[in-house]
Amino acid sequence: MAPKQRQVRIEQRGAMEAIKALEQRSDEELEAETKYKSAAMAILGARASERFDAPAARGYFQRAIAAARPQERMQLRRMADASLALAERRAGDLKTAVERMGQEAPSGRQMFALRAMGLLMPAGSAGILARLRGILLIIMLIIVLLALGLGIVELFALPFGGIGVAPAVLLGLFVVIAAIAVAAAVGRRRRDRARAAASG
Repeated sequence: MAPKQRQVRIEQRGAMEAIKALEQRSDEELEAETKYKSAAMAILGARASERFDAPAARGYFQRAIAAARPQERMQLRRMADASLALAERRAGDLKTAVERMGQEAPSGRQMFALRAMGLLMPAGSAGILARLRGILLIIMLIIVLLALGLGIVELFALPFGGIGVAPAVLLGLFVVIAAIAVAAAVGRRRRDRARAAASG
């Protein structure tokens, strides 16, 4: 193997190891990174997209592309497309962008969750009608969940002679809150497990 090719491969390996190390750093440390600025900005952009902060994600990826070498820009643009689709809750565009990067597309459950989030909490760039629709859907969802909680409480109270409406509504609210907390904890644990498997 020619010395120049060997040197390029060593540099690429060193860059990949550095990028993996960057993923463990805080946002402040990534902002201050100078040697691997492009990778640091891309990581910050991906983190912003996970918070559904599309403007911040777009800004970070613009800085990443500007700091990248020409041969790295195409991959960064694809990564930016996927991250912005996630931040803006565009499920169909996210699937296309992820497949274009050569990665496995999100599962059907993840796509459904993203579509539901896009309906309930549309991106800031969405029109006023989409936002009003999201507010109405959230109100309807709250009413349905409270009715479900009320029904569960009334069902369990039947053998004991029933329960008044006001206490049943209050207990139903607690049941709904507990169910949401359990679902959130399970989802967070699965996400952390998937991240650990991906990084390992």
